[in-house]
Amino acid sequence: MLTTTKFSARSFKPLFFLRRLSSTAAEPPPAGGHLPSVATSQLLRSTRDSALRTPGLVFPDEDPSGPSTAIVGGRETRKMNTYQAVRDAMSIALSKDDSAVVFGEDVAFGGVFRCTMGLAEEFGKERIFNTPLTEQGIAGFGIGLAMMGHTAIAEIQFADYIFPAFDQGHGGLYHSQSPEGFFMGASGLKIVIPRSPIQAKGLLLNSIRDPNPVIFMEPKILYRSAVEQVPVDDFELPLGKAEVLTTGSDMTLLTWGTPVYHCEAALHMLASPPPSLEPLIPASLRSAKIELIDLRSVLPWDVETVTESVKRTGRLVIVHEAGLTAGVGAEISAEVQKRCFLKLNAPVRRVTGWDVPAALQFEKFLIPDSIRVLDAIMETLTY
Repeated sequence: MLTTTKFSARSFKPLFFLRRLSSTAAEPPPAGGHLPSVATSQLLRSTRDSALRTPGLVFPDEDPSGPSTAIVGGRETRKMNTYQAVRDAMSIALSKDDSAVVFGEDVAFGGVFRCTMGLAEEFGKERIFNTPLTEQGIAGFGIGLAMMGHTAIAEIQFADYIFPAFDQGHGGLYHSQSPEGFFMGASGLKIVIPRSPIQAKGLLLNSIRDPNPVIFMEPKILYRSAVEQVPVDDFELPLGKAEVLTTGSDMTLLTWGTPVYHCEAALHMLASPPPSLEPLIPASLRSAKIELIDLRSVLPWDVETVTESVKRTGRLVIVHEAGLTAGVGAEISAEVQKRCFLKLNAPVRRVTGWDVPAALQFEKFLIPDSIRVLDAIMETLTY
């Protein structure tokens, strides 16, 4: 474990401040950039073998009591992006469950993000159908349909369109908010946010089949940017279980959804700073071993995996796109402080969206980027 004597809290200044001061003098990055992007991320599984060995992946057609003999030998994968994986999951669910229906605004036409493309032709317009522009109606119809024994797959075009389902106010700033925190206090709900095509397909199929109501939130920016080999068969990934993406002993970095890739970029900058940042990152920090965890299920969240990690590392940074106040990170911080208080070497740090109204044209200024994540990592390591 890192000790406080190795790092100096005065050995660097906040990167966002220095970047603003020296932005005119900084050398432009090469055409390909210094850092991994979603397209080049090492966290995406680009080969068949790595896809089929995704931790926690379960094929329902396998005998759960016997050895998993067919997971690699007899399974196929196909290159998919996230929206294709979402579409594939719904197609499998519809083909195996005659009571399942998909409904929402424009879904019969393929949806605004094309996630339901071709489903109406494949399964018929009685099972894939459009609704009026009424989110409260979509939610109410889904609840009634489920109560009658059907499987309701209700689509809300944009995540923050869900607000009219419980709030009759107007939404001039819709399209760019992260509303998962609004549902944290709703007992019985589950909230899932995938980071990639494999995760999207496996978690969505499990969400559809879960007996409890599940809110499945799909990061729009990953619909086409995240691409990996995805098993073509029916498979599930566990709800309520986090995944450790990289192991470490000096700090725990916890996130979910799109920020997984910002965190990956921040870790690359910490270990191998680009020339413009090299003077700002002390050499003593570059060998720090950071444990990166994708929470995947925001509710219920994997308390055991997170607290076990924090007890070993003594430090925790939480990254999410939603605002700071009463966000998911606040709930996690409170629980970690309670369970790991005597093991903590630094306060739990949160890197989040700003607590301001969210407007599409200012989205880049609101969500946490890799520089803000790197700043938090350095401050937490040197506390």
